[in-house]
Amino acid sequence: MIDSSVPATPSAPPLPEPERPARLPVPPGLGRFLVLGTVFVCAACGLVYELELVALASYLMGDSVTQASVVLSVMVFAMGLGSLLAKRLRCRAAVGFGAIESVLALVGGCSAMALYACFVWSGQSRAALVGFSLAIGVLIGAEVPLLMTLIQRVRRQDAGGAVADLFAADYVGALVGGLAFPFLLLPALGQLTGALLTGAVNAVAGGALVLWLFRRDLSARARWTLIVANVVVLALLAAAAALTPAFERATRRAVYGPDIRVAVRTGVQEIVLTGGGADGRPLSLFLDGRLRVSGRDELRYHEGLVHPAMAGPHRRVLVLGGGDGLAAREVLRYGGVRSVTVVELDPEVVRLARTDPGLTSLNAHAYRDPRVRVVTADAFGWLRGAGGPYGSADGPGSPGSSGSPGVSGAYDVVICDLPDPGVTPSTKLYSQEFYGLAERVLTPGGRLAVHAGTLSADPRAYWTVEATVRSVGLRTAPYTVGGRPPGGDWGFVLAGRAPVRPALPDRGPRPRTLTPDALRAGVREAARQRQPGLPASTLTHPRYAP
Repeated sequence: MIDSSVPATPSAPPLPEPERPARLPVPPGLGRFLVLGTVFVCAACGLVYELELVALASYLMGDSVTQASVVLSVMVFAMGLGSLLAKRLRCRAAVGFGAIESVLALVGGCSAMALYACFVWSGQSRAALVGFSLAIGVLIGAEVPLLMTLIQRVRRQDAGGAVADLFAADYVGALVGGLAFPFLLLPALGQLTGALLTGAVNAVAGGALVLWLFRRDLSARARWTLIVANVVVLALLAAAAALTPAFERATRRAVYGPDIRVAVRTGVQEIVLTGGGADGRPLSLFLDGRLRVSGRDELRYHEGLVHPAMAGPHRRVLVLGGGDGLAAREVLRYGGVRSVTVVELDPEVVRLARTDPGLTSLNAHAYRDPRVRVVTADAFGWLRGAGGPYGSADGPGSPGSSGSPGVSGAYDVVICDLPDPGVTPSTKLYSQEFYGLAERVLTPGGRLAVHAGTLSADPRAYWTVEATVRSVGLRTAPYTVGGRPPGGDWGFVLAGRAPVRPALPDRGPRPRTLTPDALRAGVREAARQRQPGLPASTLTHPRYAP
């Protein structure tokens, strides 16, 4: 007989969801593996979003160091913020994780397209860059606490072991995403489609984990809400991917104008050619969105760069950069030239310079001249004697050779026809180390001609180039040539082992725009704006501000 006077033991209260074992359709070991697999996929997608923002911001705004610093610092801060905010969702970890992955897939997948649209149509992309970095960082940061809750609900283990497993999967996924972006997604799909595909993978991985593995934790309403949200996200991403070609055409027209003839993305850069057709509009060549050649005034630039360097021995000439063939055109006007070696990083630029009617007309079919040989290589690596591993040569002379510079003192003239020094990828081509390598291949009486940016717009960068050239033991002679739009100039530095003076050759072809008086005026203008005492730029301490 039960003594009714003794109170019954009260039943234990139900465990809250973060501590209650999940009811899974698979054994706990397999369930745990599936959660860690989702961690792997989500980490890979998160790093792709991050790299996508850095790459596109560097392309649109330049200065990859600044853009990477902004994206990384904002995202890391936002990840911490997201982790704190996710504490409120731990009581419904499965639903919260599913919702976060849907939003992250949409925001991350569309971030590249939205950032590009902001740049094209508003001209302001820095605020959008910070906003997307903040939003994506918050969402990525919220993943970890929720995934930790879910993996503990699959099978309880000590906190240290759970953290180790979670972060191991996270870091390996980040490795795969970091390698997939430059070697697979970017070359195969491009920036916009690559980001959209990553968003779709993110949505499928997150949705599958929650809607299948943790489906018994979801109410009917939560389940249908997540299903609809994921379907909508995938539909939006698919529609954006289908519209990407039309979007790219519209943005190119907005940036470059309606008369685009060639638009191609190579493994090095985006190349766009406008004008130069039968309508008579002047040709313009854009590399990564920056105007590199303008048919209206390129003659002033190339005559100013080349002709003062040719006032001396010029049997063998080396052109670093200049794949458009325009510097070679001016060099080939001299009958005493016996060979011209052009070292160009992007073979597509050379192909267009050989085949595009507008560009071949502008460069006077320079690459048909048997004296010209082209080397496809990075100029810095090639000067180090690394022509064999890093590039190949074509054209006359030594078929199949590596194009290595060979012995020191090989060239009478070296012409550096390179982008402005403020562009971050070009910084090493304006370093003390680079000019030291260029000095090695000069003959005793040889001359080095360097495009050094714009003196009027960025005098500090110009004089830093001059100081850097001087730091390798060369004697320098700075000068400018007017006519750079709008109302600017081109700055050049002529250098040699012996004192040099910018002047036109006594004999040979006469420049069509550059006169002796204009050249002397350019020397005086450079002397008037001299900034002494600037340090040289090196690989370890670049001095060029973006």
